[in-house]
Amino acid sequence: MPIDLIPIEAIQHRILVLRGCKVLLDNDLAVLYGVSTKALNQAVKRNVERFPDDFMFQLTEEEKTEVVTNCDHLHNLKFSPVCPFAFTEHGALMAANVLRGAQAVRMSVFVVRAFVKLRAMLAPYKEIRARLDELEQTVAGHDDLLRNLIVTVRSLIELPKKQKLSIGFHASEGRVQYRAKTGTR
Repeated sequence: MPIDLIPIEAIQHRILVLRGCKVLLDNDLAVLYGVSTKALNQAVKRNVERFPDDFMFQLTEEEKTEVVTNCDHLHNLKFSPVCPFAFTEHGALMAANVLRGAQAVRMSVFVVRAFVKLRAMLAPYKEIRARLDELEQTVAGHDDLLRNLIVTVRSLIELPKKQKLSIGFHASEGRVQYRAKTGTR
């Protein structure tokens, strides 16, 4: 097994999807780059102009709770008073540039490869999802037509109701009438 696959596999399971973006949390990125989370966040704050919203964002309290609940390796975040930062692929690469450490530079290549590999793995699912959406719209358009067809077929196969014959004598307005007709009195 090639040596560069080991870090990619180790990185891939740490990539999360938050707000529709694939991201790495600051503490995971700090471990990969060989620095403390505090050092990473300080370097980012010193260079905040390099990190627009599509490179990095801070999690809300609800997102933090959800991440801690779903990811066992993030259990330490539960007791942190601050919400972590999430870095997109571009933000993770920019973080390596502002850290300037040898390990950060080496690992940034693996981080980018992990994001690229994950994107390639998810590409077929996007195509399947698009086809399912198209199929769902087609089928939804046929629902009314099918419903009308079923109602029409049912009305054709129902047996006609027999009308009850009214036989006998009936008194109306003081006269007695004999009726042997169907329908009215």
